[in-house]
Amino acid sequence: MTMAPLLGAELVQKPLQLYRYLLRCCKELPAENIQQHYRHAIRQSFRVHADEDSPERIQQIIKRAIEDADWVMNKYKRQK
Repeated sequence: MTMAPLLGAELVQKPLQLYRYLLRCCKELPAENIQQHYRHAIRQSFRVHADEDSPERIQQIIKRAIEDADWVMNKYKRQK
């Protein structure tokens, strides 16, 4: 199991919590243009999944989003 990108990932249970968590992750990225890119991608993804009503599917999306955030954060930490 990998480490979560930021503290608090284990507390994320709801879509709004995920949204806030991912935006906090963006603040840790090195350059403003990279931050803007991922903020835009987060907003787009939330729009795409806004009508999701299956609790199981929502949890899958949250889990995958945190894993993806972990990958992104590790990618940019290695580049420093």
